[in-house]
Order: sequence, then C-alpha cells, then structure tokens
Amino acid sequence: MDLLHNAVRPYAWGSRTAIAELLGKEVPAPHPEAELWMGAHPGDPSRVDGVDGVQRSLLDLLTEDPDRQLGPRVTKRWGSRLPFLLKVLAADEPLSLQAHPSAAQAAEGFAAEEARGVPLDSPVRNYKDPAAKPELVCALTEFHALAGFRSPDRTISLLRSLDAPALAPYTEMLVAQPDSSGLRALFTMLITLPQTSLAVLLPQVLDACVLHVKEHGEFDLECRTILELGESYPGDAGVLAALLLNRLVLQPGEAIHLPAGNLHAYLRGTGIEILANSDNVLRCGLTPKHVDVPELLRVLDFTCGDMEVLLGEEVQPGVRVYRTPAPEFELSRLDLTRETRVHDDGPQIMMCSEGAVVLTNARGDELRLARGQAVWLPASDPAVLVRPDGVESAQLFRATAGTD
Repeated sequence: MDLLHNAVRPYAWGSRTAIAELLGKEVPAPHPEAELWMGAHPGDPSRVDGVDGVQRSLLDLLTEDPDRQLGPRVTKRWGSRLPFLLKVLAADEPLSLQAHPSAAQAAEGFAAEEARGVPLDSPVRNYKDPAAKPELVCALTEFHALAGFRSPDRTISLLRSLDAPALAPYTEMLVAQPDSSGLRALFTMLITLPQTSLAVLLPQVLDACVLHVKEHGEFDLECRTILELGESYPGDAGVLAALLLNRLVLQPGEAIHLPAGNLHAYLRGTGIEILANSDNVLRCGLTPKHVDVPELLRVLDFTCGDMEVLLGEEVQPGVRVYRTPAPEFELSRLDLTRETRVHDDGPQIMMCSEGAVVLTNARGDELRLARGQAVWLPASDPAVLVRPDGVESAQLFRATAGTD
C-alpha cells in the first residue's frame, strides 16, 4: 500500500476554501481549487513514493505491472487501465449543464470523429475516448444540483406559476403531451430557439421568477436557481433548459447516481465524486464551450421523475455501499468507531475525510492517513484493517472497481 500524492485542479468554478481546508493548507487558497484527483487519469495521475525516494506516476505503475496492481478480474475487462477516478469536488459556482454517453454511444461517436479527422484537442471535439462516463456524487457538505428531468405534471405546475406570456405556448406544448416525448419536444425547442426569440422569452422568465420569489411561491428554490443562472450566463438557452430539471439539495452522506444520458449540473457544495475514467462530456449550456445540439439529443435520456437519493446499503457495521449498475466503480463510506476489516480482489483507493486512520495490511505494514490524504491498495494487498487513530471516530471513502 502506498500513500498517494494527488493533483488539485484549479477550475474557475472551484472553491478557495474547501479543498485547502481539507488538506490542511492556507485558507483561502490563492486561486479557486475545484477538484482533487485520486487515480490514474492520464491528464493528472496520482503519484506514489518510489523505493529511491523519487515519486512515480500511478499510471506508469499500472502499465508496468497490471496483474499485481489491478488483479485478474479488472485486467480481464479493462486491461492496464484503472476504470475509475475518485475526486473531491468543491463548487462555489455552477458547472456546465451536461450529459455523458453510454459505452455504445461513446464508441460510435469516437470512431466517427476519428474517421473525420477531428483532432483530439479540437474545441469542437465531443468524444475524447471510446468510453462511457457514469458518475456518482456523495455530499460532504450540503450539496446543490440539477439532475434528471422533472415529472411533466410538476414542470407544468412550475411553468404555469410563472406569469410570462411568451412562455405560455411552450407550457401548452407539454400540457398536450405530458410524457418523455413531450419533454424531448419542449427541450429541443427551448435549446434551439433563435436568438431573437430567446431575447424575448428569457427576460420574461427571469422577471416572472423575481415575482415568484417575492411572493414566496411554491417553486421558490427553483426560481432562485434560474435567477442565479441567468445572472451568471446571460442570454444562455441552458437557463431555460434548467426549468425542466429536478432541483436537489443533498445532505452529507446522501448521493445521486448519474447514468448515461442524465442531464445535470452541479451548482455548489463539496462532495466525493467517483466516475468512470473518461473525458466524454456533451454540454447543453451554462458554458462558453462548444454545444453540439444534435449529438446531445442523440445521447440524452428523457426518462422523467424524481431522482433517487442514495443513502448507501449497510453491509457491515459502519460500512455503507452506494450501489449502482456502473461496472467501472463502486463507492463505499466507512464511519469508523473501531477496527474494521475490508477486502477486495481488485485495486482500492481510500481517502480519509474526517479524523485520522491507521491501515494495516496482511503483512503487518502500517500506514497512517490524516484528513485529506489517500492510499493506493493494489490487488496484491486485498485485505486491510482500518481503525481510527487518536480520535473516537473517523470517516473514509473507498473506491473499488464495480462488478457486472
């Protein structure tokens, strides 16, 4: 087992306090810190201490010795590639409205762009690799998000509560077909509005949201969100698309799974995110980056209704697993008050989110993790004992490869 040295990604929407405080560094940080990456993503792989004292890339370690590091179950399906990436995500501002493709869609889209000769670093490239990118985010703090299409009846109630004359025809479209097909038609029309029509509709919607908030209407939170997005992204059709999505507030320990085709945007908060090791993102709006509407519509899933909030299944005292269908990953949360044994036949990454812990492997080697630190456990280290160190309780998050 090896202590991981992990990269911090400084995106503009990040927090200047959350990751710095987690890592015990100076607060506020000199610039926004958005994500702490733990894994073997080629863009910023974690590093481990080598025997000669020189840090080595985890990516190189996996390439050189996949059988020992990843184990036969993982290498049989994923080769020498670690199929998951673990992150701490800290958002002070909204991320782009986006969705991710399925494995089949990604393979097809990647092959098509390769055949057309679109450079991998082109700003209009949609598919950076031929892999799916399902995600799961578990809140560390109160975490705000838009995710999945709201049930049509609730969206109709929201739209009707907004006294915006220009919005009425669109509302009636959904009234006439209150199902997934109706949502697809309405979404398509809103996201492809000519600039002249958008310039009329969006200000009316924002004015109606202001009035709704002043009157403490039923959809106060949704309207506040639309106003915040409208201020941050003036003239962006994605603000209108956000009217159709579930508005979620997760409490610490609650999680949502974002499968292929789920339209979503993280708004603010700090969470643990686990995702497939892919860069494929189809953007819808709330961004100056490329938006390919036809391709977005090809991958979007218009299944509608409430998003399921996952609390985790308790598989042993203090250990909860957030089950998803994703074969690339599985996330567990360990709330430790005593020594606990965990085991996996593949690679594991563990990150201490509260307190401090000591890990002991089968050979008796020990490693202490302080808050914010993470450890790499290769498949050759399948079992480990974990206990709080100097505290009554501690918390760990554990990433492993999923199962079919």
